[in-house]
Amino acid sequence: MFGSAKKGRSPGIDTVIGRQTRLEGDIHFSGGLHVDGCVRGNIVAEPGADAVLTVSEQGRIEGEVRVPDLILNGEVSGDVHVGNRAELASHARITGNLYYNLLEMAMGAEINGQLVHDSGPVAAKGVATGEPEPVVEDAAEITALK
Repeated sequence: MFGSAKKGRSPGIDTVIGRQTRLEGDIHFSGGLHVDGCVRGNIVAEPGADAVLTVSEQGRIEGEVRVPDLILNGEVSGDVHVGNRAELASHARITGNLYYNLLEMAMGAEINGQLVHDSGPVAAKGVATGEPEPVVEDAAEITALK
């Protein structure tokens, strides 16, 4: 279902942060990063990298996330910027704003913040595109059925 090859992307995992690991500090990566443990710091994909961040049900991130593609089934406390595709599975929890281009959200996923749609080609890089302002939606108005 989530992250399947039929979606056009089969993320290879280059780095794993294990369930019993707590990492403090920022992470800059390219390729595939899989988080089962806890990261206290920002996670940023290298500019122009074909990068995928996967956070399992046990995974937790306390900091800002800036990636082209995200598969989330754990927790993020901080703003999340996804330039291409964000997939939120049923145990996904975001406490912060979600900036996205494409969003797939399963029943049970929660976003406690704003949803900001940004269809610009460089949405995850934080570069101004000269396009109209993104659409901002209050996540309190969008409720996934449980």
